[in-house]
Amino acid sequence: MPRHPVSSPATGRPSPVAPPVPGTEAPGNHGQRDPQAAWAGHRKGSAGYRRILAGLAFAGVATFAQLYSTQAVLPLIARGMEVTAAEAALTISLATIGLALTVLPWSFVADRVGRVRAMAWAISAATVFGLLAPLAPTFPVLLALRALEGMALGGIPAIAVAYLNEEITKAQAALAAGTYVAGTTLGGLAGRLLAGPVGELWGWRAAVLCVSAMAAVAAVLFLVLVPPARNFTPSAAGGLRGALATLGRHGRNPRLLAIYLQAFLLMGGFVAVYNYLGFRLSAEPFGLPATLISLIFLAYLSGTVSARWAAGLTARHGRRNVLIAGTVLMVGGLALTLTAQLVLILAGLLIFTGGFFAAHSIGSGWTGVIASGGRAQAASLYNLAYYLGSSVLGWAGGLLFQSLGWTALALGVMALAATTAAVTAVVHPAGAPGAAQA
Repeated sequence: MPRHPVSSPATGRPSPVAPPVPGTEAPGNHGQRDPQAAWAGHRKGSAGYRRILAGLAFAGVATFAQLYSTQAVLPLIARGMEVTAAEAALTISLATIGLALTVLPWSFVADRVGRVRAMAWAISAATVFGLLAPLAPTFPVLLALRALEGMALGGIPAIAVAYLNEEITKAQAALAAGTYVAGTTLGGLAGRLLAGPVGELWGWRAAVLCVSAMAAVAAVLFLVLVPPARNFTPSAAGGLRGALATLGRHGRNPRLLAIYLQAFLLMGGFVAVYNYLGFRLSAEPFGLPATLISLIFLAYLSGTVSARWAAGLTARHGRRNVLIAGTVLMVGGLALTLTAQLVLILAGLLIFTGGFFAAHSIGSGWTGVIASGGRAQAASLYNLAYYLGSSVLGWAGGLLFQSLGWTALALGVMALAATTAAVTAVVHPAGAPGAAQA
C-alpha cells in the first residue's frame, strides 16, 4: 500500500515520507496546487478518505463534548458557585454565542493559513481553555473561560465542512459530511452522559474536567489522523473589502439563503423541544424524576444513525428530497408527542431527532457544493444561522410553552419544519444543479 504524507500540526505541510504525488502539496508552496495536475479528491475506501472521516469524527467529539460539558451539571454549578439557575445557564449560552461570533473570522483565517492548520490551532486552544474551566476560582472567571472556549471552538464546524468539500470527491462529499455530523452527535451526547454521573459523585468541577480530558484525547487523535490538504489554494489578503464582497456574494445567492433559513428554523425548533420537554415530563401526569428525564438525550443516538443514513440516500434520491424527508420526519415525530402516552412521546422524540440530524447533515454539506468560492465563509454563515436559531428560537419557544403549553410549542416547531420543507422545494426545484446529486 502506498505511504501517505503525514501532516505536521505546526506547519500543516506534509513530511517528506514518500515521493510527491501529482496534485499534492509540495514543500514551500504553502498549500497551493500544481496547476498542471488535476486531482478530484479522496475516494471512498482510500486510506486518505478513512483518515479524513476518522479525524473529523474525533474533531466533532472534541468540539461538542466541550461545548455542552456543563449542561448536565447546571444545578450543581448553581449550588456550588451560589448563583441562580439562569446565571448557571450562561455557561452554555456564552460558549455557543462565542462560537457563533467567531465562525466567520475563523473562516478567513483558514483561507489564509490552510484548513488543517486553522483547525489545529482552534482545537488546541479550546482544549486548553476547557481544562482550565474547572479550575476557575470565581463564577465570572468561569464564564470568561467558557466564552473563550466557545470562541476557539468556532474554528472547527465551518472549516471542517469546507475541508471535506475540497478533499473528498464530489460523489462522496455528502456521505462524508454525514459522518462528520454523526461524530458531532456522539460528542454532544458523550459530554452530557459523562458529566452527569461524575458530577453526582465528585461535583461539577470533576465532571467538567473529565469531559475536557476526553475532548483532549479526541483532539490529539484528530491531529494525528487528519491528512494534509491537497486541494487547497490560499486566498490573497483582501482586507475588509474583500471579506464583505465574499459575504455579499453568498447573501445574494437564494439557494444558500434557503439553506441558512433551514439552519435557523430547524435548530431553533430542535433546541426548544429539548429545552422544555423535560418540564412537561416532570409535571403531571408523568412526574418523572430528573435522573430519568436526563436520559432523553439518548435520543441523540437516532441522529448519529440518521445523519449517515440520510447522506447515503442522496446518491439515489438527491439532497433536496432527502432534506425534505428529514423535515417530514420531524413533523411526524412531534405529532406523537402531542399524546399523553409516555411510550409514544419517547418514540416521537426519537423520530424527531433522527429527522433533524438527517436534514442538518444534508444542509451543512450542501453549502460547500452551492458556493463556487469562499466555501469556508459559506459554511460559517450556515453555522452562524444555526447557532442564532438555537439562541433566539430556543429561548422564544419557552415563552410559547409558558403561556400556552406543550401543544402550542410542538405545533409551532412543526410549522417551522413545514416552512423549511416548502422553501426547500421552491428554491431547490427537482433537477436543479446539486439538488439531485450526492
